[in-house]
Amino acid sequence: MLKLTEKEIATIANYLLKGKVCYYQEDKKIIHHLPDEEENFNEDLTPEEEDLLDEIDAEPMNYAEFVKMEPAQESLLMDQFAEQFVENKSFQEDLYDALTKSKAMERFTFLIEESNTYKQKWLDYRLQKYKDWVMEQVDSYNTLED
Repeated sequence: MLKLTEKEIATIANYLLKGKVCYYQEDKKIIHHLPDEEENFNEDLTPEEEDLLDEIDAEPMNYAEFVKMEPAQESLLMDQFAEQFVENKSFQEDLYDALTKSKAMERFTFLIEESNTYKQKWLDYRLQKYKDWVMEQVDSYNTLED
């Protein structure tokens, strides 16, 4: 049964937020991270990263994989944040408007990054939601193990 410390959960969540895929090596209790192939398909892996993938392929039951949220989940997070935490109705409408257009995530992020009031709240909220997401993946992993 996989159990992670709060620090390990936070570390994995932060890597996922940076676009990495994480693998937790159970026997050594080590967190490995690699570029997400879906986002970085042009990026060549280092020899060390290739070796790690070979190890994972050879012994998959020793590694728990952690992936970032799907775009629909990210979009829902943004929508929930705007609804629950943004008191300024004008700014809230700008965020909702951004979420209805193409490149919604980029538009939302741009508006948040420019906001002194909501930038840190968003970063904290998103990190907490990613920690929750890591725990959901731990639960799924443990269910598969049983």
